Amino acid sequence: MNSRVAAPGKTRICPHCKATILESAAVCPGCHHHLRFDPKAIVERRAQPTFSALRVEGSFRNPPTSAAWEYSVVVSIRNDKGEEVARKVVGVGALGNNESRTVTLSVDVFAPANSR
Repeated sequence: MNSRVAAPGKTRICPHCKATILESAAVCPGCHHHLRFDPKAIVERRAQPTFSALRVEGSFRNPPTSAAWEYSVVVSIRNDKGEEVARKVVGVGALGNNESRTVTLSVDVFAPANSR
């Protein structure tokens, strides 16, 4: 099989959900659709992160006697100089009284097999 190897960090658009993803991804991390045919072993290896560098989960609840709250979930990425390299509004919404939301942020790292 002749397999293309993408340059590290090169991106493309998922044809299913239109998210910007890594070109090396065989499965979209957002919508989980398969993006190209790969033998099962290669797909499983590429789809699984080498390790999770960060995972944070938090919840918030609007009190039972409060008026509706609005919220925005924003993710920003900074480089080692502190410069913002990306900023995305991931979701927005409203909470009626006594409603809650849980937000989970994870950063999965995919290292090449030869660097492990």
